[in-house]
Amino acid sequence: MLALATAGIVTTAVKLGAEDAALLQPGKYRVSIRLELPHVEDAGSAAKSESICVTAEPAGTHGLRVLSDSNPLRTCPVSSVRRSGDALTFEIVCAGGDAATGAARYTMQAQSFEGTITVRMGGKNMTMIERQSGRRVSGC
Repeated sequence: MLALATAGIVTTAVKLGAEDAALLQPGKYRVSIRLELPHVEDAGSAAKSESICVTAEPAGTHGLRVLSDSNPLRTCPVSSVRRSGDALTFEIVCAGGDAATGAARYTMQAQSFEGTITVRMGGKNMTMIERQSGRRVSGC
């Protein structure tokens, strides 16, 4: 009986360790950023690259955020941060009645991430998407 209980604890610890290993590791990440505007050809030509520091905080966005200079959500606060497995999601809402809103979804691995931030422009019938692809390059 004791052997079964011990085996259960070890199995649970191994599963938890595997989940933790899949989490995004803190450090400096080089991120490629591309803005996409639906129904606009060649919008991806405005691609850029930026470095960010990813944190190990147990809650929050780990430093993942809007990075494009052209994105109206760049300075707006985040809310409803949720993590489920390797996915991190959160909402971005600017102040004001006709302000822009956004929904972010990141898929994280130990040394990389892919992210999509869908932006709905306030007061307009327009949507844009910021796509991010990041790779760990060093410590911060």
